[in-house]
Amino acid sequence: MQSSACPQALPTPESFMKRFGLAIALLALLAVIALPTPEGLPVAGQRMLGILLFSIIVWMSDAISYPVSAAVIMTLMAFLLGMSPDVAKPQQLLGTSQALTLALGGFSNTALALVGGALFIAAAMMQTGLDKRIALVVLSKIGAKTSRVLAGVILVGFILSFFVPSTTARVSCMVPIVMGIILAFGVDKKSRFAAVMMIATAQADSIWNVGIKTAAAQNMIAMGFIEKQLGKYITWLDWFIAAAPFAIVMSLVLYYVLLKLMPPETEEIAGGKEAIARALKELGPMSLSEKKLMLTSVILLFFWSTEKIVHPFDTSSTTIAAIAFMLLPGIGIMTWKQAQEKIPWGTLILFGVGISLGSAILSTKAAAWLAKIIVSWFGLQTMPALIILAVIAAFLIIIHLGFASATALAAAMIPIIISILQSVKTPGINVVGLTMILQYVVSFGFILPVNAPQNMVAYGTETFEVRDFIKTGIPLTIIAYLLILLLGATYWKWLGLV
Repeated sequence: MQSSACPQALPTPESFMKRFGLAIALLALLAVIALPTPEGLPVAGQRMLGILLFSIIVWMSDAISYPVSAAVIMTLMAFLLGMSPDVAKPQQLLGTSQALTLALGGFSNTALALVGGALFIAAAMMQTGLDKRIALVVLSKIGAKTSRVLAGVILVGFILSFFVPSTTARVSCMVPIVMGIILAFGVDKKSRFAAVMMIATAQADSIWNVGIKTAAAQNMIAMGFIEKQLGKYITWLDWFIAAAPFAIVMSLVLYYVLLKLMPPETEEIAGGKEAIARALKELGPMSLSEKKLMLTSVILLFFWSTEKIVHPFDTSSTTIAAIAFMLLPGIGIMTWKQAQEKIPWGTLILFGVGISLGSAILSTKAAAWLAKIIVSWFGLQTMPALIILAVIAAFLIIIHLGFASATALAAAMIPIIISILQSVKTPGINVVGLTMILQYVVSFGFILPVNAPQNMVAYGTETFEVRDFIKTGIPLTIIAYLLILLLGATYWKWLGLV
């Protein structure tokens, strides 16, 4: 028994940052503002760099929740930018009203409409249970061999990525199903089989965040900046053609890495197929709401995949039309009251403020100034495109270790990445293509459970330890990084993206 006289244990770095992260962020902000304004950087740009640093620290430390951080960031932008000289008219102050308009600008972005629509689709899937039915039907066809069940879990992650455009929702759907399989099989919750299945649930969804444009909110942030800053719209099909080969290869890598590093205790689970069939039977026949949602999802997927080919409608507009149909009384799938209880509104608020933050970094010329510094430091001015890709991708992987949200990472980094690529003098460099590829790297939350919400949902089941996730996550990240470079030198180069 430990004596009460023993000195209290020192707080861990995580608890220290969570406790003092907000104070550290504010000090960092004040320090940046207090520095002499560098040549070529407007006062508003300097203050936006301070707000960016503040945002990164509070996001990395988790000192305050994401929705609260969004409110604080908007407040800082309104007052700090409002009391700064207008970049376009330096002789007068911007004013808090105009600065607040800038802080709220992200909420008028079409990408926000798509993310909001995605959250409603995820809510409809949970309301009707269609996501659970899809998962169980796929798993029922696989068999009871542990290797096949693992393949089934990865396959379900792939299929749901087309229909449930929210990573956290997909994993939240899969976790109880996989836990049900584990318990029905009579396998210990702390077994390697349980750990492998749950890790695969999270990692497969992270992989397909890369493969499918509409699978993750961070992709929408990147697309919003590419469209606004570079004037280029990337269709659903263009993204899929470019990214799907990466996701397919990484799905196979995930399967073999998990089986090699954490082989399940047994090759086959007795009664496994019967357990899945029993769970499927408990769902009963497909309801009318499920049929309506399935039809709506298939039609929506058709519109997504054929935009700019069969019709002129963009992804956001078709998604909003689908949501309107799903909420119509009488013929719809769910009521507003049912939907609003299942929508993570904080995610939507963070998304809007993230776009506003990135847009303000651009409009105050902070991104361009910072890009010139980074290009000079790393000597990227005339480097080949593949070397530039390698350097920035490695930087993103390292910095992601401190982020708990790829959405926040994309909001902070994509505007700066675009400015960096625009500052490079290498002939023939494709800024749009490289930005899209580097956005794939933003989704690499493979190493730590805290690197993505979906990882934390899986970790909450207590089927695996942090070391298990790291043990499999590091090889996945290294292979994914090398695959990015390989495809950059071959397939993506042939497509003209590099």
